[in-house]
Amino acid sequence: CELYFKKEFELRTGSFKERGARNALLNLSPEERKNGVIAASAGNHALALAYHGQLLGIKVTVVMPVVAPIMKISQCKQMKATVVIKGETIAEAREHALTILEKEGQVYINGFDHPDIIAGQGTVGLEICGQLDNIDAIIVPVGGAGLIAGVAVAAKNMNPSIQIIGVEAARCKSFTEALKAGKPVRAANSVSLADGLAVPTVGLNAFVTAQPLVDKIITVSEKAIALSILRLVEIEKNVVEGSGVVGLAALIDGQLPELKGKRVCTILCGGNIDTTVLGRCLERGLAADHRLLSFTVVVKDAPGGMKMLTERLAESGASIKDILHERAWLLEDVFAVRVRCMVETRDADHTVEVRKTLTDNYRHVEFIGLSDASSDPNLSN
Repeated sequence: CELYFKKEFELRTGSFKERGARNALLNLSPEERKNGVIAASAGNHALALAYHGQLLGIKVTVVMPVVAPIMKISQCKQMKATVVIKGETIAEAREHALTILEKEGQVYINGFDHPDIIAGQGTVGLEICGQLDNIDAIIVPVGGAGLIAGVAVAAKNMNPSIQIIGVEAARCKSFTEALKAGKPVRAANSVSLADGLAVPTVGLNAFVTAQPLVDKIITVSEKAIALSILRLVEIEKNVVEGSGVVGLAALIDGQLPELKGKRVCTILCGGNIDTTVLGRCLERGLAADHRLLSFTVVVKDAPGGMKMLTERLAESGASIKDILHERAWLLEDVFAVRVRCMVETRDADHTVEVRKTLTDNYRHVEFIGLSDASSDPNLSN
C-alpha cells in the first residue's frame, strides 16, 4: 500500500492526548477553571492536562498508578501538576481520584470517554482528510476508544467511503470484547509493550460513538509490536512507543491484505517511552526480526576450546553480544563446558547460516527463543 504516517508523537508532550485535553480545558466554565481538574492516568493524558493546564492557568491534579513510567511522573511535576501516586492499576488510581474529587470539588476529565476529549481527538481525522487526497483507510490504535471514536466521526463525515480500522494489542482486547457483548465489558489484560492501550474497559461514550462507524478491529502480537518499533527507529529514525506502532504492526503482520495498492494512513499516536524500555523493545525487535541468535553449546574444556568457538562465529560473520561459560551444571562430561551465547546477525538468512555452522561443528547445540527463522517467513524479509 501507499503508506502515510500521522506523527502525533511530535506534539509537545509526545502524544495525541494534547488535542482532547486542551479542548476539554477550554470548555470549562469560569467556576470550573477556578476549582481545577483531576484525572487518573498512567502517563500521556496526565502529561497533556499538566502542560495545557499550566498554559491556561488551570490547576491540574493527576493520580498515577505505581506502574506509571518515572519519566512521565517527573515531567508532570515539572509542569506544576499535583501528582498523586496511588493504586496498582489505572482502575485503582481512578477510584482514588474520585475520592479526592468528592473532597475538593474538581472536574474529573476522563482521558478517553469525556465528550470534549473525544471531540478534540477528532481533529486528527480532520487533518488527515484535509491533507491527504483520496485516502482509502485510516488505521487507528485502540485503547479506551476515544481516539478512534473522534477520528471515525470526523473522517466519515468528510469522506463516507473511507475505511476506519482499529488495532488493539492482543493482550488487551477491550474493544473486541465490547463488540461481542454489544456494550463495554471488562476484558482480561496483561502487561504489554503497548502499555498505553491496556485499558480493560472501553469508554461508554466512545464505544457508542465508534461502533457504527468502525469497519474492522484486529489485534496484534507483542512480537509484531517490537518489530515495528525497531523498523521505525531504523528506517524512519523515529522513536515511537508500543501503543503508537500497532497500526504498522498490523501491516507488517500481514493482517490487512485488502489494503494492497490503497492509500493508507496509520496514526503514530505517541512517543513517550522510557529509555530502558526502548532498549528492551529494540532487542526484542531484533529477535523478532531474526537478527539475534541465542544458544547454548558444549565445547571442550581445554585450551583453545573457547577460542575455536569464537573464531567460527567470527568467520561466519556473527557479532558476539553476550557470552558465558558454565562448568558446574554440565554433569555428563567433566572435560567439557557449556557456553551460553547471544550473537547478532545480519538477517534471517544469515541466522540460518550461523545455525548451520554451529550444528555442523558441535554435537550439543540448543537454540533458544525466536531463533528459528525458517519457521516464520513473514518476518524474515
